[in-house]
Amino acid sequence: MKNSSDILNSLQNKPQFSKLSQYKCIHKIQSAFSPPLQKMIKFSYIKNKILFFVLNHPGAKQEFDNSIQSIKSALKFHTPAECENETITDIKAFVTHKPALHRDTETLTHPRKIVSYRERATGNFDIPVHDEKLRELILSIQKIIKEKNDT
Repeated sequence: MKNSSDILNSLQNKPQFSKLSQYKCIHKIQSAFSPPLQKMIKFSYIKNKILFFVLNHPGAKQEFDNSIQSIKSALKFHTPAECENETITDIKAFVTHKPALHRDTETLTHPRKIVSYRERATGNFDIPVHDEKLRELILSIQKIIKEKNDT
């Protein structure tokens, strides 16, 4: 009887599931990078036999450029078993400044409730101001507070 990993391996070798083998290959190459650099990789993909890494910080791009030559030479010398079906001619990286969209399933199913609070001010305060313009402004604020409390 086959276990789950055998079933997945047999599925990913089928042509309709070639993206699974691509994902495994990309993940294997990505694991060759240092852990801090791995955290700065947003996503990666293969297009026209070129492996692209999308990074989220310009410092990550600089670090990537410093270590890319050693990874390219290692891939030419020994290709991982996961990448046998993929032919990668080059590896490139670029930085994106587009923020990631975080969608929380709870907020999608339950809309947020509008919270309103009862006005605690009563509008009963003295106005010890001698300037007429400022006094009129404070009186209008006092009037608004008293109207809010009446309703």
